[in-house]
Amino acid sequence: MLEIRQETKKDYEEVYNVVKTAFETAEHNDGNEQDLVVALRNGDNFIPQLSLVAVQDSKIVGYILFTKIKIGEYEELALAPLGILPEYQKQGIGKKLIEKGHQIAKELGYHYSIVLGSGTYYSKSGYSPAINYGIKAPFEVPNENFMAIKLNNTEEEIIGIVEYAKEFGI
Repeated sequence: MLEIRQETKKDYEEVYNVVKTAFETAEHNDGNEQDLVVALRNGDNFIPQLSLVAVQDSKIVGYILFTKIKIGEYEELALAPLGILPEYQKQGIGKKLIEKGHQIAKELGYHYSIVLGSGTYYSKSGYSPAINYGIKAPFEVPNENFMAIKLNNTEEEIIGIVEYAKEFGI
């Protein structure tokens, strides 16, 4: 039975290893995703309720993190990273982590989540090119890889260039 819950401090070492292992075989990685998680956890843009683990048979098999970003004057979210142990991939665990994260983000009042990743993968969870919302990346990237999803409706027009947490080094 898969359980998705908020990460706790006792999970940190296991999460570090899950993220490291998950990205070793990823098509696009820079080799420091696990260190980015540590840096983000210690930064100002960390939201504990949006640091989630997927647990199966008492073992952490997946992890997702949403952190605060700025779009213009608005505080919104970036999904990064999402990592699933290779032997647990293609079982819907990533999708369940995304869904739970979106549910919590909606409850917390966020309007958008952005992600840089596979358009084929993230579109299955409702993401579409961020440019469709007037949201732009602070770097050159194909539109199909820089995506957003609207979580909550807002009267304000939230458009502009994304400002990531400084830990991303962007």
